[in-house]
Amino acid sequence: MAYLCFDPINASAAARTAPAPLPAADLLSPAEPAPRLGALEWSVVALARNDRLSSLRAPGRMTTAMRVLFRQYNRMLADDRLEALRRIAVLGWHHGYSVPSHEVARFLRAGYSHGQYELMMDSISAAHATRQPRR
Repeated sequence: MAYLCFDPINASAAARTAPAPLPAADLLSPAEPAPRLGALEWSVVALARNDRLSSLRAPGRMTTAMRVLFRQYNRMLADDRLEALRRIAVLGWHHGYSVPSHEVARFLRAGYSHGQYELMMDSISAAHATRQPRR
């Protein structure tokens, strides 16, 4: 907010003590770079589209036995960072933006940012919007 000084005697003193204006380049520089995900991370998001919510639970004895019997594989990823991305992507594909806060916290602890979370969720919601209905 700006104010006008109607006192001409004190106006010159106020002009001498006013701070210098910031250059325009400093005002426009972003605080952090634009969020982005790498090719490997986008492939994890794409693969998570076909995963069920049950893939987020730790396998029990019966599930492990059935996997051996029917030659199914474990969908969990070995890399903790990519596994956090897969988990949040599976939840995003199934529930949209309504993801539990502890999963978002796990995603952020894995080293991702809020901007990357929003970028991924926007991409998932755009894919849902362009999806053709089943016949």
